[in-house]
Amino acid sequence: MNRPAEVPAAGADRATSAFNRRLFLARTAAITAAAAAGAAALPAAASAWSGRTPKFSDAAYARPRPEALADPTELTVAEAAWMIRYGKLKPAALVEAYLSRIGAYDAVYQAFNTVLADQARAAAEAAGRRTPSTPLHGIPLAIKDNYWTQGVRTTANSYLFQDFVPPYDATAVARLKKAGAIVLGKTQMGPLATTRATTPDGRITTVNAWTPGNPATDPGGSSTGTATSVAGRMATSGTGTQTGGSITAPSNAQNLTGLKPTMGRVSLAGIIPLSYTRDHPGPLARDARDAAIMLTAMAGEDPADPRTQGLPEMPDLIGAATPVVSRGRCRVRAKVRVGVLPGYAADPARQAFLAVLDKIDGISLVDVPFPEQWDLLTGTEFNNVRLPERSEPFMPLLRSDLRGFGVSVTGWLQGALLGAGEFITGQRAKLLLLERVLDQVFAKCDVVVQTSPVPFDILGLPEIGFPIGVTAAGVPIGTILGGAPYEEDRLLSVVGAYQALTDWHHRRPVDPVAPAASARSRTAAGDRGRLTAEDVADQMQ
Repeated sequence: MNRPAEVPAAGADRATSAFNRRLFLARTAAITAAAAAGAAALPAAASAWSGRTPKFSDAAYARPRPEALADPTELTVAEAAWMIRYGKLKPAALVEAYLSRIGAYDAVYQAFNTVLADQARAAAEAAGRRTPSTPLHGIPLAIKDNYWTQGVRTTANSYLFQDFVPPYDATAVARLKKAGAIVLGKTQMGPLATTRATTPDGRITTVNAWTPGNPATDPGGSSTGTATSVAGRMATSGTGTQTGGSITAPSNAQNLTGLKPTMGRVSLAGIIPLSYTRDHPGPLARDARDAAIMLTAMAGEDPADPRTQGLPEMPDLIGAATPVVSRGRCRVRAKVRVGVLPGYAADPARQAFLAVLDKIDGISLVDVPFPEQWDLLTGTEFNNVRLPERSEPFMPLLRSDLRGFGVSVTGWLQGALLGAGEFITGQRAKLLLLERVLDQVFAKCDVVVQTSPVPFDILGLPEIGFPIGVTAAGVPIGTILGGAPYEEDRLLSVVGAYQALTDWHHRRPVDPVAPAASARSRTAAGDRGRLTAEDVADQMQ
């Protein structure tokens, strides 16, 4: 194990970490009480967000890899930011390169439901006349279609919102645009964020960018349009939401780095809700540094969302994601204990991943136990108590027209039929699980490896999904790290150091075949082109 004396103590000190954990437990209890009292739907913001752009360190700019210089769409956010900052790439050229790929390949990928070509070009021309002041200046992004976008249809891929045009941007979108980002378009998603991307009646749309000819390959959870657009090099980065794995799952499936922050880090104002106590906005990016740049811009206090207020100060995410590399050795900027749960290292890809971590100065691997009653408290019975919370705001629509809910209607009805006693018992169980994770897991480690997004998205704790290999068939293999409350920097420090020593995150899928051939392939797939009721139940987010 690596325990170099020269590496300082990790991020926040132990006393601060302990305080943050108790603070988070108290806040979670309050949010749970609010949900139980009937505040399951986040109120709409009274007005559009207007605030200051955060400061970005110079670590947000990276000299491009030589192999990325030939194709602007291969540049990461940090690399493109460096090129724009030093006048070697114009935002208009970068936007045009992405629009060209969208025009060539999105008929196959079906990642976007709206492409804002004219708006993006106009924004890029305007950006080219201004001096860059942030790493997101002129950077083209893809926005999941449950984020409000001013003057642009925001449907959540649902019959219920098919004609909704928001009067202003969601807070997270407004923050990104204030930092200079350019919206290329809105991405396909699972209907009301419940499954992989399909039409509301269940016909598969978005495919995995790594297997575009086979719609049966799952591209991840409901944020799959964003994931496919970034993996297919049709956007530099993008936004997703996670309620049950919809940032980490598509990141693992499509070779991306997706960061689900702590509950409250990013405002939910202006995002069509699914679950009051479990919805998390966050970025899907190419690597840890890009995820850090995106989250730095998206996060912050918002008067329209009480969950964002009174939180500990955001740590230096970009610095944390940038390890120190010298003479072939890599070290994190602060010590991190990585907890390994029983049975995690059961396959060669995970074993190889842990072996790389063990070589990084400042990272130590420690065995940690499952908390007491882990299987019971993370099982389906308690996981399903979220369903009444999401059904309650939609009860008038459930009573009037079930067809509006499309293929996911069964889950909404299930939530409407669960009793109050079951809901309250489940919320108590969630708080018990959170207390045990904080006391029994994080007493021994700072971050912990996971095989599933459960229970960290249930509990509102931060987690990050990222690539660690490929299968024999060339499909990405990913893993997930979970962290303690408000300590996204520790997750990013581990992933940033790992990515400094590996190149999985730089690998890209082969461009798809001509759209006509791909369409024939999907047609030949027959029943694989539509989700069944069982599929929807399995993928319910």
